[in-house]
Amino acid sequence: MKVGIFSHCTMDTIVYENEQYEAPGGPASYCSIAARKQKHDVNLYTKFGSNYPLEEFFNENKIITHNALSSKDTTKFRIELNDSDRKLFVENMCDKIDFIDNDDDGTIISPVFDEISLETYSQIKNSDNFTFLDPQGFLREKNSNNEVSLKNTTLDLTNVNAIKMNPDELFALTGLTGHDGIKQLQKLGIEYVIYTNKKEISLLVKDKLYTIFLPKMTLTDTTGIGDIFCSTFTCTMLKEKDFLWALSFAGGAAQSALESKAFGLEKVPEKNALESNGSYFYNIVEFKQI
Repeated sequence: MKVGIFSHCTMDTIVYENEQYEAPGGPASYCSIAARKQKHDVNLYTKFGSNYPLEEFFNENKIITHNALSSKDTTKFRIELNDSDRKLFVENMCDKIDFIDNDDDGTIISPVFDEISLETYSQIKNSDNFTFLDPQGFLREKNSNNEVSLKNTTLDLTNVNAIKMNPDELFALTGLTGHDGIKQLQKLGIEYVIYTNKKEISLLVKDKLYTIFLPKMTLTDTTGIGDIFCSTFTCTMLKEKDFLWALSFAGGAAQSALESKAFGLEKVPEKNALESNGSYFYNIVEFKQI
């Protein structure tokens, strides 16, 4: 199966407990590496500058990039972590991403900040394949200090099969909270609505809400956990065509990444680790009718 990923690669300065380090990241990197570890082919539609250190790594691991090299420097963020909360500052933006015709079986759209125009977004999601949207980058704005916050946004969600959002993102997109918000997204035609609220991860399908709970643990670097989740959910849906396994494996991947206590891309789990955790989640999924 072939997965297409539309998102910027980034260079992240991560600040944790008064220490900081710089590492490559962005949904483009996390999603691509997670998909390759699950034996899927990857087409990566991104932009990065000559200063990005993973170009050779992508080639060696058969992550195929398309017209990715830019004359501008790579998109750069400063991320200040405090347990599961974080402050995000944008320090540089690379070129926007263009649509490229493809034969991908599934697509992940996961902008970080304004790198996908609404016209390009429309072309991507109308490509007649399974489309997973993490809308965070469409919902962001920055202030005079370059700190990123959410803004209320209207987004065309036709031809989107699955979406993932947290409570703040849900409110920014729908003006609603909780069950009202996720049911509104379902009314707009999205078949799989994923709602993440810290340790609690829920999936709305038809009239049932399926929920798993990540175990309590001490958090270190949470950067990229959502991207690993999105990629694993998409890969599992393409392979298994089963949303419960997709939820379980994606939750298993997130748990494995968090338990590793690793920083940056080193936290992306191996296939056997996420499958072991995923099998456990599959047997304890809670569900209710809403």
